[in-house]
Amino acid sequence: MISKRHLLGAIAASPFVTPMAWAQPAWPSKPLRIVVGFPAGSTPDLMARALADGLARVLGQPVVVDNKPGASGNIAADQLARATDEHTLGVLINGNLTVAKLLNPATPFDPTRDFAPISLLGTAPLVLTAAGGATGTTPAELLQWARGLGDKGNYGTPGNGTVGHLGMELLKSKTGIEAAHVPFPGNPQVANALLGGQIQLSLLPPGIAMPQVKAGKLKAIGITSPARSSLVPDVPTLREAGVNGTDLEIWTALVGPASLPKPAIARMAAAIAEVMQQPETQARVLAAGWQAVGSSPEVLAQRMKADTAMLSDIITTRGIKADS
Repeated sequence: MISKRHLLGAIAASPFVTPMAWAQPAWPSKPLRIVVGFPAGSTPDLMARALADGLARVLGQPVVVDNKPGASGNIAADQLARATDEHTLGVLINGNLTVAKLLNPATPFDPTRDFAPISLLGTAPLVLTAAGGATGTTPAELLQWARGLGDKGNYGTPGNGTVGHLGMELLKSKTGIEAAHVPFPGNPQVANALLGGQIQLSLLPPGIAMPQVKAGKLKAIGITSPARSSLVPDVPTLREAGVNGTDLEIWTALVGPASLPKPAIARMAAAIAEVMQQPETQARVLAAGWQAVGSSPEVLAQRMKADTAMLSDIITTRGIKADS
């Protein structure tokens, strides 16, 4: 009979199993920190907190959300890119993970080089929203009204280089709309400008646009996603109005630093998929303004690549730069 001591010695001496391979602790071996580039109560923060509670149960380790707001999430993204601890991850938005460097060459991180994709977490369409005085009821009629504004129309966004700005310039290139860009500090101010008649159009998140649309104060022309959304099931897509090539959702994802080991990436992606199937998590994510996803690392990497390719052309041709 082989003793336990001899068995362990044989395993350690095997050419197929190194001592480190069988001695390494399972990941995660300590509490996880998730950095978020926006303040508490923001939609990325609410996503991170809904995810953290479920992950703590699945992984058996505490998961702490650490808010590092500023520069549209790029401060947190830069901290994550520099992280050397494999227990630090980040919930970032599509702007951080796609065109940040294209919009501002001084951005200290490179989205394609400095992050390890883990999972797409949630998506949401933008609602092409018109002032209440817009003429027409169908998407086609409202788009005709928007084109008729010519260069006398204005559209609002929460700033240069934001998804709303890039999306509107993309729409202009596909529809013949000529409205000029007017930046505001945030989407609430954009909605107020629409209500007050200072601007006529905007791409707004459903949570900002739809209360005013339902109250009859603004009009929803269509959403930018390829299919109708559970967040706004009664609003048609722009595709349905014959506008193609403008599929642009806002999304949030979990990523790690590029040095994150592949086993950790796989373990976390599997845990997210499990958590996102839980009714409690899905309800919290929907209430935060997202459609729950949970994807493989490969799906997220492809989404990053596709969005970067789509937006880089409009950034270059229109000379768009981010707010400094």
